[in-house]
Amino acid sequence: MKTERIVIKPDPYEPFRPAQGYRVGDLLFISGQAAIDRNGRIVGVGDFDVQAKQAFENLDCVLRAGGSSLKNVVKVRIFLTGLCNFDKIVELRGKWFTAPHPADTIVEVSSLVSPDAMIEIEAMAVADKAAERSL
Repeated sequence: MKTERIVIKPDPYEPFRPAQGYRVGDLLFISGQAAIDRNGRIVGVGDFDVQAKQAFENLDCVLRAGGSSLKNVVKVRIFLTGLCNFDKIVELRGKWFTAPHPADTIVEVSSLVSPDAMIEIEAMAVADKAAERSL
């Protein structure tokens, strides 16, 4: 089975040396995406809504680079620094993902990549052509 590293340009995570993700056959494994802009800076410090939007946009960008999209996500893990935002996550899952919604794990953590980060999202998805075959 062919394994390909997913690359985006610019890659704001490059200084930290993780892969953005891997495509293994028709499956994509995407690294955690936080509210980091193209310049490697946290956006929306103290504003969960701004950070969540950026994290979902980053996730979408990496999925597209790997030949997939948010509609093909089958498993998502969402890390929050405060479960007080749980209701917002439920709303955002309805906005960014389509039914049937992906399997989900939501975890509260004490800290993320930066002390200012409030959310990080990692995902598993199927490639567009594989998703079409399974319908």
